[in-house]
Amino acid sequence: MRAIQITEFGGPEVLTVTELPDPVAGPGHLLVDVARAGINYADTHQAENSYLSESTLPMVPGGEVVGTTPDGRRVVALVGTGGYAEKAVAPEALAWDVPDGVDDVTALGMIVQGASAWVLLRRSVHLAPGESVVVHAAAGGVGTLAVQLAKAWGAGRVIATASSKDKRDLALELGADVAIDANEPDLKDALIEANGGQRVDTVLEMTGGTVTDQSLKALAPFGRLAFYGMASRKEPSPVRPATLMSHSTTISGMWLAHVFQLPGDVMRAALDELFGLAAAGRLRVIGGGEYGLSEVRKAHEDLRARRTTGKLVLDPSR
Repeated sequence: MRAIQITEFGGPEVLTVTELPDPVAGPGHLLVDVARAGINYADTHQAENSYLSESTLPMVPGGEVVGTTPDGRRVVALVGTGGYAEKAVAPEALAWDVPDGVDDVTALGMIVQGASAWVLLRRSVHLAPGESVVVHAAAGGVGTLAVQLAKAWGAGRVIATASSKDKRDLALELGADVAIDANEPDLKDALIEANGGQRVDTVLEMTGGTVTDQSLKALAPFGRLAFYGMASRKEPSPVRPATLMSHSTTISGMWLAHVFQLPGDVMRAALDELFGLAAAGRLRVIGGGEYGLSEVRKAHEDLRARRTTGKLVLDPSR
């Protein structure tokens, strides 16, 4: 089969098209004929071995696929690695049937980005009706869905940030009440101004560096910030516990992998609600572009340069 393989860590230049033996599904696993694979920002960290879980070489990157099993089931699945290929193996417990009428891009958009937005809002910041929420990188895969979910769940004011006018316009189209430039020199004041002069209740943050620092300063008492990425690759300033107490601030981290350690099938509950909202026309995945295997380096370059919006997918047939 054709696949992308990494034999040394680095940037997009280490992603190489190659021919590999077809994988074999052992007990408790499914072989998936990959129709599309998801391309995520985490994949860029995986390629340079800077992700939360250590990578090993050689490696076929890509953590999610949608396709068919030998018995004809159409599934979307989390595979950990191996997704950038014509065939992949997925644990049965991490594969879910795709409802009729849900296309490949929507299915892939829900399994990581949609589930992340769901967990961030439901469990990390515990968004309550009427509260304000800041969604950074609002034109990205998680951001576009978080904006829509926050509105669907009764947020009082959704404040989006994005780096270009086109991205801010997209956030407004999806339901954000206001969209501001992510590169505002005084982001704290810009967020407060966007919230009618009031400090904000919740923040979903995946940029790091000064964006995290300024967002924390914009929080109201009992405000909550959920940190789920560091796209800038810059650490935020250290936070002292006494500072948290003085402002009654909560900071949480979220890595979707930990959802599977929770009691009950949280992922199934998230996907059921997400697919239901999509079927009702209340939630849509924004297609951010489709790349062939030979174009995967460009996909990673575009991600790292923040040139993309919505959900990116890989077509392993070309």
